[in-house]
Amino acid sequence: MDAQTAIAISAIVIAIASLAVSIYQVRAMRLHNRHTVRPLLQLTLKTVPGAKSGIWLVNTGLGPAIVTGTRVWLDGEDLGPWNRATSRQARAGITPRPRASALADGMGITPGYIEYLLSLDAYDPSEHTAFRTLIEQRVELEIRYESLYGGEDYMVTTRTSWWRADLRPDPESTVSESPRQRPDVSSSGNTMPA
Repeated sequence: MDAQTAIAISAIVIAIASLAVSIYQVRAMRLHNRHTVRPLLQLTLKTVPGAKSGIWLVNTGLGPAIVTGTRVWLDGEDLGPWNRATSRQARAGITPRPRASALADGMGITPGYIEYLLSLDAYDPSEHTAFRTLIEQRVELEIRYESLYGGEDYMVTTRTSWWRADLRPDPESTVSESPRQRPDVSSSGNTMPA
């Protein structure tokens, strides 16, 4: 092999290595851009005596969330998407009647957004036991969403043993029991990709 051939082969290897590095950098940059606008929805249970209490939705991420679907269950029965009609069904018979905020497919949830999905203005633990049972045990919510880039299918849900007091093992029990399992239950937290 003469010197010109060695130089030509070296130039080809360097060009291929440069191409590989460039492709890697472009992919890393795209992933970084996706993460810089990633929404992170959280459902939080807040019960403070004398204050507004209930289930609130917060976008703690850096980008807006686009709602792609919602579901609500009441006592294990699938009511359908979380809208005005299903919120009425979920609140039926609760006195005083809790306030509700509905979500629609395609709705944008901006970063820093905080809204109660079900709430009472002046929560009193002794008077509002039906409301507390509703938000802790009877109603279950699921919100599917994506970023502006689309296609991620993120999900936040209350259908977890972490959320539901009636599914948690009794800490006072000497026998280790696992919580009753339900379909679509995850104990890994309340926000997860589907």
